[in-house]
Amino acid sequence: MTKHQKRLSVPNSWPVARKEQTFTVKADAGPHGEDGVPLLIVLRDVLGYVDSRKEARYALNNDAVLVNGDAIADEGRPIGMFDILAFPAREEYFRVFPGEGGRLALTPIDEESAASRLGKITDKRQVTGGEFQLSLHDGTTLQLEDADEYSAGDSLVIDNEDKEIVAHFEYGEGALVTAVDGQHAGEIGEVDEILVTPGSGRNSVTVSTDDGSFETVEEYVVTIDENFVGDDDE
Repeated sequence: MTKHQKRLSVPNSWPVARKEQTFTVKADAGPHGEDGVPLLIVLRDVLGYVDSRKEARYALNNDAVLVNGDAIADEGRPIGMFDILAFPAREEYFRVFPGEGGRLALTPIDEESAASRLGKITDKRQVTGGEFQLSLHDGTTLQLEDADEYSAGDSLVIDNEDKEIVAHFEYGEGALVTAVDGQHAGEIGEVDEILVTPGSGRNSVTVSTDDGSFETVEEYVVTIDENFVGDDDE
């Protein structure tokens, strides 16, 4: 299987110039599905920390890059929404956040904020043995004995060291959310109304912002809190 992909066919979330070269690196299987951006692209094309795949592999082999608290050895590892990238030797930390047009962008954060990450609950079900399984937007699954307080659409903050839940943000009218896809990606506001579409159609939400309001597909919004968007260093 080829390790290259035509730039013109990459997902809109990838922060790459589509017309500069014909091919770019292809993401390996892993978190975030087809929207995951290969770590090599982040290191080379976004941050400019390396100039080649060889340099990226050298850095990764020396545990210079952590993703969600774990040292990564694969330069093709997909990076996606709300991942935490840490460069301990540089004392630099970033959160992957939606930018204009839905493209992934890196938001500088401090070391304390880099100790945990956000995950949106996309599914909740009871599994064999009576426990409950929560599935998050990036493919992570959590097994809990009691999950009554959690619902699909809520967001969790997961500690990157022990993988425990450290905060819970409920989704619903009045919740603070950010749009992560569509023309309003990156905008933040409070949910005014959830518009339920009968049948198999997708629900939508209206969100009020400091500059007005917008309407978008419900699955495009993620619940956050004020601390989550106010922790960058700049």
